[in-house]
Amino acid sequence: MIKLVFCCRRKPELTREEFLVRWKDVHGPLVRKIQASALPTMKRYVQSHSLPDELSAPIQASRGALPPFDGITEVWFDDLESMGGDGSEAAIEGAKALLEDEAKFLDLPNCHVFLTEEHVIF
Repeated sequence: MIKLVFCCRRKPELTREEFLVRWKDVHGPLVRKIQASALPTMKRYVQSHSLPDELSAPIQASRGALPPFDGITEVWFDDLESMGGDGSEAAIEGAKALLEDEAKFLDLPNCHVFLTEEHVIF
């Protein structure tokens, strides 16, 4: 199982609440629609929204960590080959539509995105 992990930071002009609502209630349904119509190789899509900063502050301080992200997205694929869908025009257009929408609410230069391979410990 391959996961695309996207550590998300909101655009500075958005409040935390505006960002979370936009991400979940607009972008989430768009991902579902594109998965169903153009990218069925996406097996799972999960948004993890960060809790208010004051809840994370003690853990963050104990580790000397950087400020938290606003949340993370995980997208599951069977393997690297399936990440591009079937290479069809619909898959390419679907991927473009997702990126265009992300640019509306994410501070893309300050986000992090990478691929992982899962290793279950327990």
